[in-house]
Amino acid sequence: MSGPAEADLLVIAGDHEGEGRGEGGESDWVAGLWQGIPAPKVRVWVTDPERAADALDSGLADLVRGEHEDDHAHEAHHEHHEHQQDGGTAPHSDHGGHDMHGGHHGHAGHAMGLVEGLPMADRADDRDGLRLDVLHVPLGPVLADWPAGLILHLTLQGDIVQEVTVEPVATPPSPSPPFWDEPWLRAASGEHISRGDAARRLCAAHLDSLGRFFAVAGWDDMAARTRHVRDRALAGATAAELTSLVRPLIRRAERSRTLRWLTTGLGTLPAEQARQRGVTGPALVADGDAYSRMLVWLEAVGRSAATCDVTEALDTAEVVGPRGRLDTPVPPSRALLDSLPRLLEGTEFACARIIVASLDPDLDELTHVPAPGTVHSHG
Repeated sequence: MSGPAEADLLVIAGDHEGEGRGEGGESDWVAGLWQGIPAPKVRVWVTDPERAADALDSGLADLVRGEHEDDHAHEAHHEHHEHQQDGGTAPHSDHGGHDMHGGHHGHAGHAMGLVEGLPMADRADDRDGLRLDVLHVPLGPVLADWPAGLILHLTLQGDIVQEVTVEPVATPPSPSPPFWDEPWLRAASGEHISRGDAARRLCAAHLDSLGRFFAVAGWDDMAARTRHVRDRALAGATAAELTSLVRPLIRRAERSRTLRWLTTGLGTLPAEQARQRGVTGPALVADGDAYSRMLVWLEAVGRSAATCDVTEALDTAEVVGPRGRLDTPVPPSRALLDSLPRLLEGTEFACARIIVASLDPDLDELTHVPAPGTVHSHG
C-alpha cells in the first residue's frame, strides 16, 4: 500500500503509555497516522512479543466482524486495540512506461490542518509574482518505501516545492548499532569482522535502498526482484550465487531508458557542495543527480557481491558504512538530511520522493550512542 489511506489495521509495537496525551513526540504523529486511515479501522498495540500473534489475530477478527468499540486496554504488556467504523476510499494514480506505475507519491501519514478531511490552502506570491495557493503538506513518517521516522514539511505552490523542513521523529538514544552499520561499528570496537561479512551487509544495504528507489519510480517488478536478492544476501548466499543474481539486475537498471529519463537531473548534489555539508558516502562519490547516485549503488552492489566470502579481517582504518563514514562527529544520514531542503526546494512535488529515495537516509544513525572509546558520538 502507498500510505495510511489504503490501510485498515494500525499496529504499534512498543510502550503506548501516554499516547494521545502529551504534546509533540510520538503521540502527535501516531494520532495523525490514525486520523489518516479511513474507517472501518482497528488500532493494535503490541508490547509483549509473545502476544504479538494474539494481538494481530484479535485485530483482524474485529475488522471482519465490523465491530465498533471504545478504547479498551488489556493486561499490561499484552495488547490494546481501538476500532472505528465508517466509509472511505483512497485515490490512486498510474503512469505508464517500463511497467512503472503510480501510487508511490501518496503523502498521508502525519497530522495536518484539515476541514472535512481536506487540507486548506493559503495564498502567497510565487517566484513570478503571481498569487497562488500555498499548501502545507507533510510527508511521513509512515509511508511505503520511505525512510522510517522521517517527516518532511513541504510548502507547495501549485506543484512546486517552495520550502522544506526536515523533522525526524523523536526517539530515545540507543546503544545498539544501526543494523546496516553494524559490521563496521563492531570492528571499530575491537571485534573481529571479516571483509566478507562487511561486503555482504553493504551489498544488502544498497539493494535495500535500490528497492525503495525503483518502487518510488514506479518500477514495482524491479523493486520486488531487488528485494529478493537483498534477502538472499542476508540469508548467507555465496558470492557465486549473489553475483549471478545481481548481474542481471545491474544490467537491466543501467539499460533502462525510462528510468534514466525519470530520474536524470533530479536532486543534483555536486561533490563540492556535498563535502561542505559533511556528506561522505555514495552521494559524494556520485557527484551528481538521483540517477548518478543509483549508478554508484549498482557498482557497489556488484563489487561487494563478489567479495562476500572473503574471510580476512576488515580493515578498521576507515569506518565507512553504506551511507558514509561512521567515525566522524556527524553521522552520514544527518548530513544527507541536512542536504534535503536545498535539493527539494524548487522541484516538482512528484519528484520529491525520488530525490529522497536516492539519498535514503537511515534515521537509526541519528539515535546511536556508541560506547566510549570507539567511534565518535553522534549525539
